[in-house]
This record gives sequence, structure tokens and C-alpha cells, in this order.
Amino acid sequence: MILQPAVLALLLIALLVAGMGLYAGFYGMKILRRWDPASGSEGQLELERRTYLISTIMSYILSFELMSLFLFIYTADDIHILFTGAMCAAGTLAVNSFGYPALLLKTVNFLLAGVWLIVNYVDNKGYDYPLIKVKYELLNLIVVLLVQECVLLLAYFAGVKPDVITSCCGSLFSHESTNFSGDLAALPHLPMQIAFFTGMAVTAVSGVIFYLRARIGYLFSIAATVTFLLAVASVVSFICLYFYELPTHHCPFCLLQKEYGFIGYVLYATLFTGAVAGIGAGVLMPFRKVGSLIRIIPAIQRRLTLGTLLCYLLFTLIVVWKMIFSALKLG
Repeated sequence: MILQPAVLALLLIALLVAGMGLYAGFYGMKILRRWDPASGSEGQLELERRTYLISTIMSYILSFELMSLFLFIYTADDIHILFTGAMCAAGTLAVNSFGYPALLLKTVNFLLAGVWLIVNYVDNKGYDYPLIKVKYELLNLIVVLLVQECVLLLAYFAGVKPDVITSCCGSLFSHESTNFSGDLAALPHLPMQIAFFTGMAVTAVSGVIFYLRARIGYLFSIAATVTFLLAVASVVSFICLYFYELPTHHCPFCLLQKEYGFIGYVLYATLFTGAVAGIGAGVLMPFRKVGSLIRIIPAIQRRLTLGTLLCYLLFTLIVVWKMIFSALKLG
């Protein structure tokens, strides 16, 4: 294991998040079984105090989880110089078989943690905790994934050896590669450009309608989710090519480096934030008519919708700006 401050911080965060998640999940099961808002018993009062404590703790813990995704990527990129063959985080993550699964699981947990924080915020706005069961059912799912993430991170960093020869991003994200990264790199430029800008346009139009008229909320949320996936694929397929000004360099991690102004952090932060807000707006749709939330949820959904629109707009503007002014012109 590489004993660097960032690595130790990541492992500490993973252990803390998993441990507190298990604690919250244990009491979450009790709350799901015994919660009765109509009861004034001592047990119910204890559950209400307990759920306030758990909600506060998990709000901080899952906020750490959100930040840890970018810390993980930064760390993987920072230590690539220790491995022969690695040019960026792509090579570092390929050192053993746990790197990319850990990244994928952290991405999923980022989205789920963001959605949980939104649901928890809305639930705390209601005087009768109307989303308490929904919140803890979702939390129990997240806890399982957080524990799995902790195990993967421990296995990954325990298996990281500086004398390992790894693959460079040029071979991992190439048309000749037979893995999933190679499939993304091989996606044709023009169809992906059409799909990307169509997804952004559909998200923008449906988002504006939802913001102004409170209609087609589900369509907006689905469009935001699909567009997020299209954008991730597009980064590998064609977007990064304009930044590198090379038609064969498809690595999504080199964008994080100083040579490209750390633009990758801006792109990924806007994309992930917009996705969480868009998914969160859709998750709240079934509860718009709950008595204590009937005026609260529409206002929050409007803010979430605006957040998605602004984040996706910034992402798109950066992409279009680089496509116009890059020295590379794709046919």
C-alpha cells in the first residue's frame, strides 16, 4: 500500500462513511419497523430523536462521500508517476483489478448520496417527517454499496505496488482495445455529437417547461439522466479530442492535468452536479401532493431544475467553445 496523505484520507473517509452508514442502517431498520407518527408513546419519541440525530450525521457523512469521488480521482492522477507505463489516472486505476470497479461504484454512490441528501432535506421540511420510510429504505440500499466501496478501496490500495508495470491511457482508450473503454473510444464522432447535443436540447426544453409550468417533470428527470450518460460517453468519444487536439487520444483522465488547465474538474463537477439535481427533481415527483410538502416540493424542484439547466449549460458552452477554437477539426 502507498502510504500517502491523500490515500490515507481516502481510506479514513471510506471507513468512517461505511461505519456510520452501518450504524444508521441498524437504526433505520428499527425505524422502518416501528415508526408510527400517530403514536405519542415513549418509543415513538425516542425514534423521532434518533432519526434527527441520524439525519444530521448522515448529511455530513454523505457530503464527505461526494467530495471523496474527486479526491479519489485526484489521488489516482497524482500517484501515476510511481508506476511504469502510467501517464495519468487511467494507468493508476489499471494497476490491479479493483481500481476501475472502485471508481464505478464511487460514481454510483455519488449519485445516490446526492439524491438521499435531497430527499432528507425535503423530509426535514415537513413537520410530520412524511418521507421517513422512503428515506431509510434508500439509505439501507446506499449503506450496502458504501460497505462494498470501502472493501474495494481497501483491496485496491492494498494491492498497489510501485514496481507494477501498468498500461498507459493510449492503449486503454484506443480503438484496438477490447475492453469497455475501447468500445467508448470507438464510438463514431458524428452520431455521438448528434446524440449529445440532442440530449442537451431535450433536457433544456423539458427543464424550462417544468420550471415555468410544473409539467413533464418525469420527462425532464429522465432526459437529465440519459444526457448524463451520453455526456460521459461523449467525453471519451469526441469531446476530449478537441482539448488534446489529437484525433487518437481518447483518455478522459488527462483532462484533469495541469497541461489542460485542470478543465476536467470543471467539466465533471458541472456534469455530476447537474445529474444529481435532475435525478433528485424526478425522485420527488411522487410526493408533490403529500399534505405537509404540497408547497415545499414544487419550490425545491424549481431550484433543482434551475441547477441542472445551469450546470448542463456551462458544460455545453465549454464543449462548444473548445470545438470552435480547437486546432483539431473532425470530419
